[in-house]
Amino acid sequence: MPTSRDLAASGPDPVHLTEVEWQSLRQEASELEFAWQETYQALVEAAYAEPALRALYPFTSHWALRFSTTTRPRLTIVGPCLTANRDGTYGVGRSLISADLGQCATAHEAVALAVRHLPRPGPVTLGD
Repeated sequence: MPTSRDLAASGPDPVHLTEVEWQSLRQEASELEFAWQETYQALVEAAYAEPALRALYPFTSHWALRFSTTTRPRLTIVGPCLTANRDGTYGVGRSLISADLGQCATAHEAVALAVRHLPRPGPVTLGD
């Protein structure tokens, strides 16, 4: 069985870094002071509740939720982009400026649609 010294010597754990990033993202979403805060927080929470997305490293770009198979600093983007819209709807697209995969009424519908378009990536690795 590995000791804590062995684990420390092996370097950062990408699974732990992924969970820390998720927790940070969830905290940030709960504290936003924007009109669309509830919509955005619902999206983040729905994505976190989905095991296929929770296993990926989350990040935001222009308030769109994205996913990576590697941790920072070198992200390897995978799957669709999820957006929370001001009108309370959610977009799923191949890029930041598109909802070309679909427009959804709920965060759970958007997450389910994103998962259907998600390749089967392996575990998250360090983005060194």
